[in-house]
Amino acid sequence: MDVIEKEEKKGSFLTELLQALVIAAVLAMIIRAFLITPFWIPSGSMEPTLYPGDRILVNRLVYRFSEPQRGDVVVFRYPLEPNRDYVKRVIAVGGDTIEAHDNKIYVNGQPLNESYLPPGVVHSDFGPIKVPADSYFVMGDNRNISSDSRVWGPLERRFVIGKAAFIYWPLSRLGLIR
Repeated sequence: MDVIEKEEKKGSFLTELLQALVIAAVLAMIIRAFLITPFWIPSGSMEPTLYPGDRILVNRLVYRFSEPQRGDVVVFRYPLEPNRDYVKRVIAVGGDTIEAHDNKIYVNGQPLNESYLPPGVVHSDFGPIKVPADSYFVMGDNRNISSDSRVWGPLERRFVIGKAAFIYWPLSRLGLIR
C-alpha cells in the first residue's frame, strides 16, 4: 500500500465519522424536540411522587394524539413565566367543577381518590371552580408547599409540554411515574 492510498483511506474514515456525528446530532435534536425530553426536578412540590434532584423523561408525543387525563403527572411551561417549566398532577379537566373542603378534593361533587398522597397532607378549602374548556386544574402532590392552580388558576392546554413518564436518576428510584 503506498502513501497515497493510506491518505485516501484516512480521509474517507474522517468523512464517514463526521457524517455519523452530524446524523446522530440531528436525530438527538429531533427526539428531544418531538418525542422524549429529559427534565430535572428542582423542588419538593411533587413529593412523594418526585423528589428534588430526580431526573425524569417526559413523553412529548402522547399528548399529540390524546388529552391529559385526571391523575396524569404533566410537565408544562409556567403560565406566568413561560420560560420556566413546572411539573404537577392533573386533578380536573375542562368542564369539571373542583372544590375542596374538610381536607378533601371533590370533582363534580364526587370525592377524589388520591392514593398517591402521603398521609397527613392538609390543605385549605377552595372553590367551587369551573375549569374552562381546553384547560386543566393541576396541583402538586405535596400540597403544603406547592404553587399550583389554587394560586395561579387553571392551566391552558397550550402550555402542556408532555407527560412525566419515567424516573431514570437516581437509579434507586428507577421506574414509571404513577
